[in-house]
Amino acid sequence: MQDQKNTNGSYNNYTSDILGNSFEKSTLTMADDYEGKVIATLIRRKANNESHKAVLYIHGFNDYFFQEEMALKLNQHGYNFYALDLRKYGRSYLPHQKLNNVRSLIEYDEEINLALQIIKSEHNDHVLLKGHSTGGLIITNYAVNHLNSGLFNGLIANSPFYDYNLNFVERKIGIPILSFLGHYFPKTLIPAGFSALYGQSLHKNYHGEWDYSLVWKPLLIPKINLGFIRAIYKAQQNIRKHNTIDVPILVLFSDKSIYEKHWSIKLHNGDAVLSVEQIKSYADTINGDVTTREIENGLHDLILSKKVVRDKVYEKTFEWIDTKFK
Repeated sequence: MQDQKNTNGSYNNYTSDILGNSFEKSTLTMADDYEGKVIATLIRRKANNESHKAVLYIHGFNDYFFQEEMALKLNQHGYNFYALDLRKYGRSYLPHQKLNNVRSLIEYDEEINLALQIIKSEHNDHVLLKGHSTGGLIITNYAVNHLNSGLFNGLIANSPFYDYNLNFVERKIGIPILSFLGHYFPKTLIPAGFSALYGQSLHKNYHGEWDYSLVWKPLLIPKINLGFIRAIYKAQQNIRKHNTIDVPILVLFSDKSIYEKHWSIKLHNGDAVLSVEQIKSYADTINGDVTTREIENGLHDLILSKKVVRDKVYEKTFEWIDTKFK
């Protein structure tokens, strides 16, 4: 990994971000991997008043950071906001790369470690990790692998990807077989298995209220590598085996999953991606200070739900923060 510091020893290599509105970004150069050059992107927006508290947000699969309202809410609550566009996603995607192509979630440790070091260097002595879906799995896996870290003080997991939303046979036999094959044939492509309906429930061009890049977050997810299937599965197995987290964690999820084959208004009132029962079940197995909160009518990305619902998400989140970190 190349040195990210300026000649004066600081990390302030920020330029204006595509979001505008005082959002800044910094490109982080990672070590080359099996596809060649790798970068990640750290996005920042400082709190309204001087603060020594921060949140680092990790997006999900087929995603990148665009949730401006979430950042502003955290700023208003006294937190400096940071987000990572992980390697091969969003701002960090390079033309020679396949979107989302990693063979272990531990690959992300490089940019997470560096981001946390930068955040600490910018005088933040209290840091929360926040992740959505695959990002929720990533931060949970990171936490169980980095006990006594000192770089973060708590976790907030928004609909974390703790298990594949498949039937029993597919989860217990099919995914392990694909994971095994992924060790030997990581480049082999298989269908992602998602429909366009969830994306249509979000984007303003269809049935949603949000504007974001359909290049970086397409409605139809392209095929995925067996190596990625293995990366997810191995991380899920790791948090089953090593299930202790030594900082408080808040796990948020919808009150129901939605299994629609065609567009329906129901897609605005539940999780159309993961099984909320699985999320709750696996959250309950974590050994530590775990708080779970069910959100009525929440979407998969809870903070993209309709306003009355996401207001409840923020209420529950800040209630937890204020209780745990007085």
